[in-house]
Amino acid sequence: MTQEGFDKIQEELHELRTTGRAEVSEKIRVARGFGDLSENSEYDEAKNDQAVMEARIAQLEEQLKRVEIIDHDDITTDEVSIGSVVKILDMEYGDELSYRIVSSLESGSEGETITDKSPVGQALLGHRIGDVVEVDAPAGVISFRVVEISR
Repeated sequence: MTQEGFDKIQEELHELRTTGRAEVSEKIRVARGFGDLSENSEYDEAKNDQAVMEARIAQLEEQLKRVEIIDHDDITTDEVSIGSVVKILDMEYGDELSYRIVSSLESGSEGETITDKSPVGQALLGHRIGDVVEVDAPAGVISFRVVEISR
């Protein structure tokens, strides 16, 4: 995982632990004031929100325990790897596309990113400038030429 992705996950986790928990706690407190909890849909909804948030916190904590951060200086420009920015040429249409390859944990990243587990990302990994990469897609095989690799 890139440092940027790691920082983003840590930021989300911090936000959930602080602001998120406080907001849900307040929702539960307010909903309790509506009376009988057995027929209180606001209370049920607030408790459900709490369960979803706690599950997300647990998921993020587990991900952060197992993550390996890729140092920006260790990203090679010799071949496509996680953290690389790769410019590819669509062989059929002649369009040049540029993507940053990120780990699947970073899949919510903004910008022109694809994950290492996506069909295109997976196919590009390990290839060098000039290589033609074929990707199996529902519409058929798509061919790309690796034009440039950068950090």
